[in-house]
Amino acid sequence: MIEAIYNLPFSVLVPPNIKVRKISIPMPSPMAVFSVILLSYFLVTGGIIYDVIVEPPSVGATVDEHGHSRPVAFMPYRVNGQYIMEGLASSFLFTIGGLGFIIMDQTHAPGKTNLNRLLLTAMGFIFILVSFFTTWLFMRMKLPSYLQP
Repeated sequence: MIEAIYNLPFSVLVPPNIKVRKISIPMPSPMAVFSVILLSYFLVTGGIIYDVIVEPPSVGATVDEHGHSRPVAFMPYRVNGQYIMEGLASSFLFTIGGLGFIIMDQTHAPGKTNLNRLLLTAMGFIFILVSFFTTWLFMRMKLPSYLQP
């Protein structure tokens, strides 16, 4: 029944006799795929879509007590708003934290010496900690009463 419905247009129409060449696209290397995914992760977590739609300035400005204009990297008291540099800095930290987890995963690969395992574990752990605490500090700069009782 279904085949009759599918063949119905071809009883009226005649498809052209075309020879189509098979296009051979080489498979990308795993590192190239990883690089594209990491770059897209960096851009998406950095708020590139927000930056394109809203078009915020790269940095803000505030006036100090002497009347001088000072640059500000973080848009204070607005969780849903950001400057471009704020998004890039936060995205860099998210990416460093993700790379820390990837490095920690690589410690289980076969053929690593104990010294290399120790160094990879330490480096991955440092990446994760630096990313976590710096992101926490950024959030405290954005909302001064963040996680306060």
